[in-house]
Amino acid sequence: MNRCGWVTQDPLYQAYHDQEWGVPVYDDRLLFEFLNLEGAQAGLSWYTILKKREGYRRAFDQFDPAKIVQYDEKKIEELLQDEGIVRNRLKIQAVIANAHAYFRVVEEFGSFREYIWSFVGGKPIQNHFRQLSDVPAQTPISDQMSKDLKKRGFKFVGSTICYAYMQAVGMVNDHIMTCDCYAK
Repeated sequence: MNRCGWVTQDPLYQAYHDQEWGVPVYDDRLLFEFLNLEGAQAGLSWYTILKKREGYRRAFDQFDPAKIVQYDEKKIEELLQDEGIVRNRLKIQAVIANAHAYFRVVEEFGSFREYIWSFVGGKPIQNHFRQLSDVPAQTPISDQMSKDLKKRGFKFVGSTICYAYMQAVGMVNDHIMTCDCYAK
C-alpha cells in the first residue's frame, strides 16, 4: 500500500493513517478527544500519544466533558501518577480548562461540531499535495482557529496544534496524491 511519507512500519501507526487520519469526524465527544490529544502531543511525537491513547481514554473518562469539568485537585494529583498518560500538570489542567470551554461553545453554537467545522465552511478542504514537504505546519485558517479557541479559554491550541487537529479530524485532506488514502 502507498502511504504518506510520515507513516512508519508500525502496525498501530499504519492503522491510524489508513483508517482514521483525514477521515471527517462530526461526533462532539470525539472532536473534543482529538483536540486534547493533539494538545498533549505538544513537544512530543504523535506516535507517543497514539501509543498512550487508550490510557488517556481510561484516565479522562473517555473524554466525557461532563465528567472532566468536575475534576478537582485530588483528581489532578491522581492523573499525575498515571503512567498511561503524559504526566504534565499543565497538560492535565488544560484538558479540564478545555472541558469548561467546550460547554461554553456548545451553549453558544448548539454543538462543538457546528463551531469547529465552521472554520472550513462545514466541509473538508481537499488539498492536492504531491510530496510531504508541500504540506504546511499551519495555515491562515489554523491561525484563526487557534486565536478563537484561545479567546474562548482553550489551552494547548497553538496554530500548529490546530492544523494537526484539522488534519486528524478530516477538516483538511492532506494525504499526498500518491497515497492510497488520498482519493478516499
